[in-house]
Amino acid sequence: MLEGKARVEDTDMPARMQAAATSAASRALDLFDVADCRAIAGHIKAARVRQECVVGANFGCFFTHTSGTFIYFSLERLSFLLFKAAAIAAAS
Repeated sequence: MLEGKARVEDTDMPARMQAAATSAASRALDLFDVADCRAIAGHIKAARVRQECVVGANFGCFFTHTSGTFIYFSLERLSFLLFKAAAIAAAS
């Protein structure tokens, strides 16, 4: 496991979910090269986090999420954004 600790920038997740998300990211960084963001994100999603996952060194985004499912944190040189997309009602 990585020695570094995740630095949570923003979140509305319960502490238990935050720990699961940062732990999954740490395990992914142990398994994959830091430049392989796609594999890292795939590993996190497969780790029963069940959230959308964006991993990278430099990115921006705009999204709507389900309350209680958002976390943005950094670990090593990467930033991680996990969230569950909010259901959008279709316009009739």
